[in-house]
Amino acid sequence: MPPTTPPISDTRNALYTISGPSGVGKSSLVAALVRDQEHIAVSVSYTTRPQRDGEVEGHDYHFIDAPRFEAMAAAGEFLECATVFGNRYGSSRQWVEQMLARGRDVLLEIDWQGALQVRQAMPQGVWVFILPPHCAALGARLSARGSEALELRERRLASAMDDMSHAHEADYLIVNEHFEQALADLHRVLSGGMLLRRCQEARHAELLQQLCGVQAQ
Repeated sequence: MPPTTPPISDTRNALYTISGPSGVGKSSLVAALVRDQEHIAVSVSYTTRPQRDGEVEGHDYHFIDAPRFEAMAAAGEFLECATVFGNRYGSSRQWVEQMLARGRDVLLEIDWQGALQVRQAMPQGVWVFILPPHCAALGARLSARGSEALELRERRLASAMDDMSHAHEADYLIVNEHFEQALADLHRVLSGGMLLRRCQEARHAELLQQLCGVQAQ
């Protein structure tokens, strides 16, 4: 487990966490979303996973070895970190804080383990969980990944059921049956998420104290 770090509370901008089982289409939805939402900064995770063909350092991931990852985790440098299929993944706490301080909204595409850690560190954040229309669709999407061995695809499919058991803990659920509809739903979530009471309390703490006597949680 990462060391205990204080919650991020001074957040006038929003942080969104996108989770879902492998193969559900999270990365495609995020890529399409940020093309239209230039104010959103997408976090690039650190990972001990080997770099794949076509992946770009600093764009897809920050690829580091296990000793460096564990040293960063021990120093409290990750907002969240988790082990997925034997590889370590983590999001830079400093980067997230810097982007929020600069007036950017931040999006993290991470698994449910990391999402729960982010919720603890930043309760004002908005958690979106992406679901497939049915299990067969998820299996077909994983099978279409020619770059992965059959054994790994089978492990991912088996793990997906456990992942989806955590969907009820998220703030929003989106079923990715038709990509354009799911993308439109995600745009609506981001628009509405900024108006959630906990987000508005963080953004307008002084105003709400003056008008309503409300103390931000």
